[in-house]
Order: sequence, then structure tokens, then C-alpha cells
Amino acid sequence: MRTVDGAKDRITTLANLIDEFNLAEATWEDEELSISLIKSPRTKQFVAAPSMAAPAESGHAEAEIDEAPAVDVAPVAPAGTPLTSPMNGIFYATPNPNAKAFAEEGSTVTAGQVVGLIEAMKVFNEIHAPVSGRVLKVVAENGQVVAPGDVLLYIG
Repeated sequence: MRTVDGAKDRITTLANLIDEFNLAEATWEDEELSISLIKSPRTKQFVAAPSMAAPAESGHAEAEIDEAPAVDVAPVAPAGTPLTSPMNGIFYATPNPNAKAFAEEGSTVTAGQVVGLIEAMKVFNEIHAPVSGRVLKVVAENGQVVAPGDVLLYIG
């Protein structure tokens, strides 16, 4: 019998693997359970699609399986103005490893202020705030590979 906690553990494991290896999707399948997670590139949220596999042929006419938890798949629209990456590269939140971040959650920025760097082909490109306001959320992590359109942070 597969427990709800077991399904939750597998969902958590898959989500961690997707983040760690920057995967678009991952699937877990065994004799009793099949789970697929797909990472939405814009919202960085996971969509779980659990389904129960056919019971193993053990001579039992019916299998006892607990119901999997419902997963909310509606994307949540974050508040504020998103600042997206204009190019492929590596995002840096600081000018050097020992320096303070250009912009941190809760800090105030002005339009045109440098809020990060993107390294592309050994060239560091400054990323400027499009509007003035407070940094609501920093989405990109220091050293993370970003692509055009990836949200770096939200300014409100």
C-alpha cells in the first residue's frame, strides 16, 4: 500500500532534482505509483500529475492504494514589475564574491540603477532597474544560468 506521505516524499525528491540539475521535467515510476513533474519556465512552479500504475500481478483481485493529495496547479501572479534577463548567461547579484548584493529583497532601487550582472562570453553586462521602487523578490540566484525572458527580480 502506498501512503500519501510516500507520494509527498517522491514529489519533494523530484522537485529537488529538477532544481539541482536545472531540468524541465522529471518522472518517478514504480509498481504502485507514477508521478511526473514539469517545471514552468516563467513561474518556476511545479505541476504534479500523479497517477496510479496497474497493480503488480500478485494474484490479488484488488489493490489497496491511498489517494494522492490534490496539487494546486494554478499559477500565482507575483506582484510588481518583473525584470527579465535580456540574454543567455550567468547571473551575478554582486560585483565580486566578497561584495554586498546590488539589490536585495526589501531594498529600494531607482530606475537605471545596476541590480545585477550577466556574464556572457567572458563579458559582464550590467542589468539596470527599469523602474524605481522596492525590490519585492529576487528570483535568480547568484551564479545561476539564465536565458532571455527569465525573471531576475520583481520591483514594486
